[in-house]
Amino acid sequence: MRWRIWPQKVRTRLALLYAALFLVSGSALLALTYGLVAANLPKQSPAASTGLDSNQLAKLRVACRQPYPDPGTVLACKRAFSAGAASVRDSALDTLLLFSLLGLGVMTVASAGLGWFVSGRVLRPVRAITETARRASDQHLGERLALTGAQDELKELADTFDEMLERLDQAFAAQRRFVANASHELRTPLTVMRTAIDVALAKPNRTTQQLEDMAVRVRRSIDRAENMIEALLLLAISDQGVTSSELLDLSAVAEDALELAAPGITRLGLSVQADLAPAEATGDQQLIERMVWNLVDNAVRHNEPGGWIRITTGRCPGGAVLRITNSGAMVPPDAVPTLAEPFRRIDKQPGDGVGLGLSIAQSVSIAHGAQLDIHSQPEGGLDISLILRA
Repeated sequence: MRWRIWPQKVRTRLALLYAALFLVSGSALLALTYGLVAANLPKQSPAASTGLDSNQLAKLRVACRQPYPDPGTVLACKRAFSAGAASVRDSALDTLLLFSLLGLGVMTVASAGLGWFVSGRVLRPVRAITETARRASDQHLGERLALTGAQDELKELADTFDEMLERLDQAFAAQRRFVANASHELRTPLTVMRTAIDVALAKPNRTTQQLEDMAVRVRRSIDRAENMIEALLLLAISDQGVTSSELLDLSAVAEDALELAAPGITRLGLSVQADLAPAEATGDQQLIERMVWNLVDNAVRHNEPGGWIRITTGRCPGGAVLRITNSGAMVPPDAVPTLAEPFRRIDKQPGDGVGLGLSIAQSVSIAHGAQLDIHSQPEGGLDISLILRA
């Protein structure tokens, strides 16, 4: 067993520290007081020692009281007075030192006890934080310290701990919702496939056309499930952060995204206004390309027939900016903060999307330290701006 000289408990260390500080400061004060008293008391001169016994001192005392003593008697009286004063001085200094040391020892022990009591009161919020942290788990994050009192360091620590529990509670709740939504979204294409197969097999006289229709529905459901899994994998990769960084141009990335979205733009008859100025930035090429594609695809998918899309790129202080605005359905301002949540859709119809476009865009922007702002427009649609560092 390894012995430790210095105690492990903070309360014990604080008590010993208080006692040590009092001992040091008390010793310094005692030394200063002793020095001042010793300096102001009369000192014994080299000739002050008389060498007389008690009988001789008694006779000398009587002689000193005579009206007109001789010079020898006066000198002897002076020497006796000096010797007596020196004796009183030594006795006073010894007494002062003795009682001061006793008082210093008693007060040092008392200061240790008082330090133990005071440190216990001061560390009480820390014990409350420790107990709450021990009880905390993914199923029990609703408890809060709610510490009251002065706005000191311990109050700030307790408030920070409460904020951390709040964030953890929200994170676990979001994770549970994400798992539930992902399970539901992945179950939907599987259910469609199973239903299509069961319906086709239940027909006694199946035709080739019926089997082909069933195969088309199964293929469509497989594609949907594959897109879902790919989006989930991309979301997981972006949450891990950026592993590689290279120089790229947002204008070229946006142009490629518009080319990929051309079938949807043509189908809805959308008008596109593109002002793609050079906008160089650094980041993961694949993640940023997927982020820009998701933003463009979101502007196309949630648009209205005959609507419009405006996309601009350019330089800004400290980086590059990409802005995409589109027409579309009316989005309540209070619903905008939730649009980046997984499986959150503006409209009630799921369509071909998986509900992860803006979630992936936000995750990629966070991984790159970028700023993604989403705003609703009074006439309908969204106004999304992305600022990526150069």
